[in-house]
Amino acid sequence: MIVSYEWLRGFVPHALSPEALGELLGRHVATLDGLHRLRADLAPFVVARVVESEKIPDTKLSFNKVDDGSGTLLDVVCGAPVVTVGAMYPFARSGTTMPAGFTIEKKKIRGFVSNGMLCSARELGLGEDSDGILELTTSAAPGTPLLDVMPVGDVQIELDVLANRPDLLSQHGVAREVSALIGAPLGVPEELRALAALATPVHGARAGSSGGATVRVDDLDGCPRYMAVVIRGVRVGPSPAWLVERLKSVGARSISNVVDATNYMLHGFGQPMHAFDLGKLTAATIVVRRARAGERITTLDGVARTLTADMTVIADAERAIAVAGVMGGKDSEVTEATTDILLEVAAFEPRRVRQSRRALSVSTDASYRFERGVDAGATARTLEIAAGLIVQLAGGRIDGAPIDVGGPPAPMVAVPLRPLRVSRVLGTPCESAEIARRLRSIGFTIASQAGDSIHWRPPSWRNDVTQEVDLIEEVARLGGFDTLPDDLRPWRLGTVPDHPAHLAGQRVSNALVAAGLAEVKAMPFVNGVGGATHSRVDNPLGEDEPYLRTTLLDTLARRAEYNLNRSQGNVRLFEVGSAFVPGAGPLPREEIRVAALVMGARRPAHFTDPRPAAYDMWDAKAIAELIAKTAFNSTDIELIVKADDALWELRVDSRPRGFVQRVALDAPIWASPCYGVEVTLAVMPSAPVAPAGRNAWGAAPPADSGLAQVRSKFKPLPVTPAAEFDVALIVADTTAAAQVEATIRKAGGELLESVVLFDEFRGPGIPEGTRSLAWRLTFRHPERTL
Repeated sequence: MIVSYEWLRGFVPHALSPEALGELLGRHVATLDGLHRLRADLAPFVVARVVESEKIPDTKLSFNKVDDGSGTLLDVVCGAPVVTVGAMYPFARSGTTMPAGFTIEKKKIRGFVSNGMLCSARELGLGEDSDGILELTTSAAPGTPLLDVMPVGDVQIELDVLANRPDLLSQHGVAREVSALIGAPLGVPEELRALAALATPVHGARAGSSGGATVRVDDLDGCPRYMAVVIRGVRVGPSPAWLVERLKSVGARSISNVVDATNYMLHGFGQPMHAFDLGKLTAATIVVRRARAGERITTLDGVARTLTADMTVIADAERAIAVAGVMGGKDSEVTEATTDILLEVAAFEPRRVRQSRRALSVSTDASYRFERGVDAGATARTLEIAAGLIVQLAGGRIDGAPIDVGGPPAPMVAVPLRPLRVSRVLGTPCESAEIARRLRSIGFTIASQAGDSIHWRPPSWRNDVTQEVDLIEEVARLGGFDTLPDDLRPWRLGTVPDHPAHLAGQRVSNALVAAGLAEVKAMPFVNGVGGATHSRVDNPLGEDEPYLRTTLLDTLARRAEYNLNRSQGNVRLFEVGSAFVPGAGPLPREEIRVAALVMGARRPAHFTDPRPAAYDMWDAKAIAELIAKTAFNSTDIELIVKADDALWELRVDSRPRGFVQRVALDAPIWASPCYGVEVTLAVMPSAPVAPAGRNAWGAAPPADSGLAQVRSKFKPLPVTPAAEFDVALIVADTTAAAQVEATIRKAGGELLESVVLFDEFRGPGIPEGTRSLAWRLTFRHPERTL
């Protein structure tokens, strides 16, 4: 959605800069996508002061000394009849590209070197006066950008308006928000302050006549309300400059005064409308009906389209002349020969408009708004504004009263809101009076009050507010999401306790992170063998992994192979997730498990242990014991030697819970042995019902393990190669290695990934009182090789 800064100021006068206004809207209304100045071509121009000026003999030219703020006076030849010493003028330095497309160059004129140009209004595209240069009234210093002292052209503020906020698809809709946020009254643009009023409409349930025209609505489902007015004696021609600029500011082009008036209403008030040439309507009649199967219409874009019976069309007494809510027809368009028009404003059913638009493969500004829902409560008001604007622009007179077929929409349903609930959800106290002030500022009214609940009625343009949390969101955004607290509070919204398996998984995750393992969050799909050993997903994400895994170690093994393929042999991974075991029923049995996989060095290398020992099966056994103790809080833990592929079977309270085994990998010959642990925490969804005070496996809840609550840190694996360098330095015994390392890190820059001290040496060749320290420096760029 493009918002015009100047148009918005017409509705809400304010002193905010375009940047400040855009930031305000981005914080409270919709995501700010950018700001674009329509006269950005004037950005290179600066303000300059003429210090000296003298006429060049036998010419109309003058030779001037100009201060452009650079610190050096520039020689400039000017052809204007009057150049005033001490005056300020727009100045184009050498190299500046003019709005006309040519570039100012340093050149010699009549023997004088000219280093730029003092500009006229015409040369800047700001008017037609080319006889003299444009004198500025400003106290700004020379060198100040011209746009800072002479705001010219509009600024487009681009907002990302989501589908649930169609009320923001207009200048007036955004102005309502600005008015509420800055506390300024919402007014009427100057161009709309002296418009003719309309008479009281002629109402009809299905039909009505006025001004020599008749309107009949046969399809009330597709068009619950249709209003029209006849204007006679118009003169179709060019639009005035202010209207052309208004449309240009939102990216629309001028067509004619009548059509531009309807486009003004579309962009200004979010109400699509259409003007028909009344003389081209058979029997001066409008019929809103379903299209006939196979009926054809040539739309305004010149394309002949075939209609279907589920489309709503606007027709005259004989043929379709417009696709409702999408596009008008060529046969009834307003041209320079038009003298009488019928102006329509309607409310069309959004789903019907969307279906028609998609079936015809066409999208318009009108359909975009009708699909999301226009303000059906503003139909009469927008018709009056549009009719008065057309009379102001094209002359003519309004013939008779407006026709109003159907009826206004039912009042919006009131939504209950509890002030205490607002404070609970937002996590910060919010007084009832402040809640009421914020909601009233955007059009909400109190319908009723009962106890601690207040029923708020949304305005007609807010069809997205239907429940209490919607009102709470309105209170939050008007106050500013950035003002809400971001600390964790000691309560939760619900009262249902966490599942025992979830709590056990959290404890195990914290314990394994504290032990130096990295957590993996993976999808539970594998390239299994199918059949009886794996369950196949009916609609898999990818055909290369269409099966549900039966063991978490299968997933971890693939991650280990990924690391080995990148020469990373030290792997310490774990996952808490689901495995799926095929059973007799149609669905597999889901088990919540924790799996760990280790290989390579037990710990990072250190100069005290430059080659740490590799993981062995006893380390894997210790990890299995750690998982069992943390998850089940039981002292009856056994690891029984197995004769099959498993090294040990894990038993807790005499029940099989998991295993420890060596994991086979597709690994290079230099890789260390790989060991895996897998433990079942619970069976889902029908976990056994535990007695009170016991967990799902019959054990008492574990006491606090004393382990620090260490959070997992997730970051992507590097995809570019590293460059490693070793550096050895002679360091005094009184200087700590940490001091040197801090200097290395500071000088290494942002590409320095790690600094590891791997050697310390004292002996022959090293001066007394010093030692040799060696660091390994690893550099890596996240996106390219070094």
